[in-house]
Amino acid sequence: MPSEDAHEDVRYLAGSPGRIEILRAIREEPLRPAAITRRVESTRTTVQRVLAGFRERRWVVERDATYRLTATGERVCAAYEDLLDATARAREFAPFAANAEPIAAEMPAAAFEHGTLTVATAQDPLAPVDRLIDRFEETEDATVRSISPIVSRTFNEAAMDLLGRETSIRLVIDERVLETSAETFPEALTRAVDRCDVSVSVHPDPLPVGLFTDREGPRTCLMAYDDQNTPRALLECADESVHEWALTWFDRVRDRSRPLEEVVGDEGVNGGPDQGVNGGPDQGVNGGPDEG
Repeated sequence: MPSEDAHEDVRYLAGSPGRIEILRAIREEPLRPAAITRRVESTRTTVQRVLAGFRERRWVVERDATYRLTATGERVCAAYEDLLDATARAREFAPFAANAEPIAAEMPAAAFEHGTLTVATAQDPLAPVDRLIDRFEETEDATVRSISPIVSRTFNEAAMDLLGRETSIRLVIDERVLETSAETFPEALTRAVDRCDVSVSVHPDPLPVGLFTDREGPRTCLMAYDDQNTPRALLECADESVHEWALTWFDRVRDRSRPLEEVVGDEGVNGGPDQGVNGGPDQGVNGGPDEG
């Protein structure tokens, strides 16, 4: 457990953006106070006061009126920059992480370090959906793995176009999606059962996040929805570790699901992937205003 002194040192460094700027400047090369003042565009009085705080904490030493970082000062500077970076990424990815639990906690760190996010805003509430449709349109001659927590006409149509480009789809939906599809898109469900290039499975529990990826990779798309099943954020990442995780997660979800044909036979529902063949972020069975 860090001591109160350690907390106080962190509070000191975080007290002004200028303090880390001065620490960075000295890390680049040993500097005199006048040079530091010019480098960080601060007053000489402020720089001298900050340097005194650094000396007190042994983050810098003075030799011949020139300041240089100590080994511990180097570590403090690097650790603080890592914290700033992690905090910035946390703020950036908050719209996804807040709506993608518990799956977000399982994802590789690379998803948040190298991924990009498209977020729904008041000005553009369908931005994640439009981005996912773009990914649909860019995909061809692929073996798609998809998970869809919602039903959307927009994604259904995009998925049908996708099937026309020498692409096959393995889709997992949940029972709510199946029920909505049977009521709203019965013909699409029937087509899904009959097609050989679509394989739909039905999961017994609500699915928290949408998925769209090619089995061969590398790009993975994950869609996060709010409590009203409205798409809030689309995360895209081409990192191989994220793709491997996504395929493993898909297999785990699919293993706990039943083939659509069995469910239809048991319940007498007409349905299938076609209607939701777009599950997952991509399949979009995440559809915004279109969703059923």
